[in-house]
Amino acid sequence: MKKWKKVTASLMLSIVTLGSGLTVLEAPKASAAANAVPAYEVKFLAKPELVLNADGIPRTEVVQTLGLDSTPTAIQTEYFDTNALELNEEGWNVRFRKKEDKNNYELTYKKRYPIINGDVNAALTLANQEGFDSSDDNYEAEIDWGYGKQTLSFSNTKKVDSPKNSGINLPSDQEALKMLLDKLPGKLNKWSSSNWGKQKLTDSRVYGPVTFQRYKGTWNGQEMTLEVWPIRDAAGTGVENIVEVSFKTDNASTVSDLRNQFMQVLENKQWLLPADGLKTQLILERY
Repeated sequence: MKKWKKVTASLMLSIVTLGSGLTVLEAPKASAAANAVPAYEVKFLAKPELVLNADGIPRTEVVQTLGLDSTPTAIQTEYFDTNALELNEEGWNVRFRKKEDKNNYELTYKKRYPIINGDVNAALTLANQEGFDSSDDNYEAEIDWGYGKQTLSFSNTKKVDSPKNSGINLPSDQEALKMLLDKLPGKLNKWSSSNWGKQKLTDSRVYGPVTFQRYKGTWNGQEMTLEVWPIRDAAGTGVENIVEVSFKTDNASTVSDLRNQFMQVLENKQWLLPADGLKTQLILERY
């Protein structure tokens, strides 16, 4: 069985000792296809008490600094997993969501790989060994780069027509699950054994739903977003707002500098929450 958390052994490179006494790293053997080339999404958490007003809307200074639109897009999202979170345990998340301005549902199947000690190539190589490589255009490769952690992910998104003018309304749990099973990609279905994914999804339940607001903006010529997620609190008695600001780029050579500049802006304004957050994990834990 593939255990995505136990990757250390898979990432070791053999060391060759030369006659001169020097040591070099031996390159891994070439696989059938090259490693995937990921895009980047830089994500930071912001302090909700400083960036939002009493109504949960971004303050004027935040809107001006980040060039945010005045009107957000509402998106309702939910996840499917077993009671024991067996999909999540294997690094898979299955998401169903609806944007208010679209006439379709988005069905996303995502596989995550932790990036250990910043070694992106090691994570990409492991993913390649497990079937995610540059030849597969069904999955989008992306590196989520937060405050202190990086995560490599491969996402396969399907779209199914929804009733016109349905807003953010989701279908019943049973209808949503049927769509997810109908569109189930082969990699997930055969992950640990034949029909493994189908079996786990069939036994799954809904986590959520959560309706969040997405504000589009522009910072330093870079398109970015600010999202406000009202997620059930740890006690289960109320709601806490999770605020995430992010931007995407395909340019691996400039992403580090852009990230540092963006972090500096948030720190200077005292908006930055110095922590890593995974909204998906909170929803799976609290719903």
